[in-house]
Amino acid sequence: MTISIWRYSHFLLALVSSLFLLIASVTGIILAVEPIQHQAKGYAIKNLDQISLATTINALEQNYDEVFSVEVESSNFVKVSVLTMDLETLNIYIDPRTGEQLGVVQDRSNLYSFATNLHRSLFLKSIGRFFVGLISFLLLCIAITGLVLLAKRQGGIRRLFTKVQKDYLELRFHVILSRWFFIPIIILSVTGVYLSAEKFNLLPDTSADNWKKQQIESHTTYKSVLAIPLFQNTTLDNIRKIEFPFSEDPEEFYLIALKNREIQVNQETGEIIASASYPFVNLASRFSYKMHTGEGSVWWSLILLLASASILFFIYSGFVMSVKRIKRGKKDTALSQMPDKDESEIIIMVGSETGTTYDFGVQLFQSLSSVGKKVFLSELNQYATYPKAEHIIILTSTYGEGESPTNARKFLARLKSVHQPINLNYAVVGFGSMEYPEYCKYAVEVDEELNHLESFTPLLQLQKINNAEFSTFNTWAQKWGQASKIEFSLQAPPKKQQKIKLLSFDVVHRSELNIDDTFLLRLRPKKRVDFTSGDLLSIYPEDSDVARQYSIAKIEKEIVLSIKKHEFGRCSTFLSKLEKGATLTASIDKNPHFHFPKKVNSAILISNGTGIAPFLGMIHQSNCSNINLLWGVRYWTSTILYKDYLENRIECNPKINHSIAFSREENKMYVQDMLSDQKEIVLKAIQEDGCIMICGSLAMQKQVLDVLESMLQEHTDLDLDLLKSNGQLKMDCY
Repeated sequence: MTISIWRYSHFLLALVSSLFLLIASVTGIILAVEPIQHQAKGYAIKNLDQISLATTINALEQNYDEVFSVEVESSNFVKVSVLTMDLETLNIYIDPRTGEQLGVVQDRSNLYSFATNLHRSLFLKSIGRFFVGLISFLLLCIAITGLVLLAKRQGGIRRLFTKVQKDYLELRFHVILSRWFFIPIIILSVTGVYLSAEKFNLLPDTSADNWKKQQIESHTTYKSVLAIPLFQNTTLDNIRKIEFPFSEDPEEFYLIALKNREIQVNQETGEIIASASYPFVNLASRFSYKMHTGEGSVWWSLILLLASASILFFIYSGFVMSVKRIKRGKKDTALSQMPDKDESEIIIMVGSETGTTYDFGVQLFQSLSSVGKKVFLSELNQYATYPKAEHIIILTSTYGEGESPTNARKFLARLKSVHQPINLNYAVVGFGSMEYPEYCKYAVEVDEELNHLESFTPLLQLQKINNAEFSTFNTWAQKWGQASKIEFSLQAPPKKQQKIKLLSFDVVHRSELNIDDTFLLRLRPKKRVDFTSGDLLSIYPEDSDVARQYSIAKIEKEIVLSIKKHEFGRCSTFLSKLEKGATLTASIDKNPHFHFPKKVNSAILISNGTGIAPFLGMIHQSNCSNINLLWGVRYWTSTILYKDYLENRIECNPKINHSIAFSREENKMYVQDMLSDQKEIVLKAIQEDGCIMICGSLAMQKQVLDVLESMLQEHTDLDLDLLKSNGQLKMDCY
């Protein structure tokens, strides 16, 4: 599977600019602290819109021998340069109402000066400024390509802020932080490019120009600034800077920089002598500077600080993600170079629930590709036309009562609707366990369907693989190579050594068998152990290294299991004979893909038979605001076993709506029928980023998925695969 141009662009841009972005981010963090530290001095003046210029000038003239300038900073500090009565020149912050000194203007810290020079030019002057501008532009490109990739991952721009699929920490927070800080990073990059362009004189002149002389309408002179109408009517919130006259000569004037223009004001009459408007570029430059530095706003400075820190994390997490891709080794390298399906001569299609069968498919793909064959690997649900193919190989597992894997459930229907332009040689390999009565049943069905189609010719008979035995698969591969006249060999995969941590549990209670030969077992760990509802308890029968797994309900500090006793089931028979006080040895296997979401407003829980077990624990643990439990059993008497949980834990909880379908009673109903009846509730939950969880038999899962798929057909932006990738659809069926 080729990596998209967006991913290549995102990766290459980040790689090229990573060192400069590292420097810019670190210095950006330092510089974002400066406005926060400055604002913390507490000299900000409130209600500047209520303080007139006349009041401030009069207060200064009363307190100081001479005033040179007044500046209203974006931080709302009023800074003045004055000559005191003792003939001392001061740069101070004042209260503009009284002229009282609030603090002295300090020289800028060497740290901030150093960080500014490094941030702006890397100490390389003009060349450095050019690189900084270029890096700002590259950051903009990185953000845009990252947004495209994020939209693709989440299933479209409309689902940009839907729940993030769980994965390793670096990838997960790479996605989360990119959503939080996309806009601040865009602002940083755009303003960085703009300010760099300004430094290189690529923009028009930003100074006030086109001074226009004003016609003098009044020659009235005023003895006090308090009486000048202009000064009375102008408030400090409109002032940027005032330069005072050098002397009392009428030719000398006040030069006042307002927000959008500069004016020259006669010191005696208060008349505007001349004015000049700022060009748009000047206003844009001031705005860009404030947005890039956070000057004047503690909150925006804090956001910029976090955005700069997030860029550091993106560099780190991007590096980790790249290393992980590289470590995937030959498998990913081969798959990334996979040819287009329309150009391939061999098609490998896989139906796999847990990934084991898929690994066999990858191994076969790599081996055939290594001898120069054009091979295409895909899931069975993606079956399509293959105009240049000669062979199609189908590897599929079977679960439960002969059911297909989830990624193969559409295959047989597509097989009938998609017509191949040329004849294909086919071979089917089934994966399963001989311990189950419906051993490789789905593979048998696939083989029979292909055998009835004229455009398919069997190259080999159906091959069944028990317990994923490599030796059997390798033998089949050699036979296929001989039949297809393609010489290749498979390399045995390294055996994974799995460490099993066995724990001891006290049997607290075991119920009697009910009408369905089902019983409940309560266990308490002898030592403290971390587990939650949805995890699996693995029990190893004597003389067997194959575990029997049961889904856990965590209630208080105990494990509750719902177990069906099978006539020839070694493990279930053993458990059904345990007495209170006995000790059971087992291990707990984490099952994170089937944990109840920590933050979700609504959930639809669907189960049949003993599949209700983990949901009993999830309901007990959850603070979810709205849960709909749909449960299917054979008889009303089947529910008596769960009476305590239904009456005391579910029916009395206003957050939970529960419905039970009885498949063997007079008004026969299945759990999928209840699901159809609650279509509006289900769709609303999905659209509000709610979660659907399914636990029970694979036969039930198939029927439920069919109903869900039918519901989603009316919504073109939703499908089952998207729900799974978003973590909105969780399944643990057997």
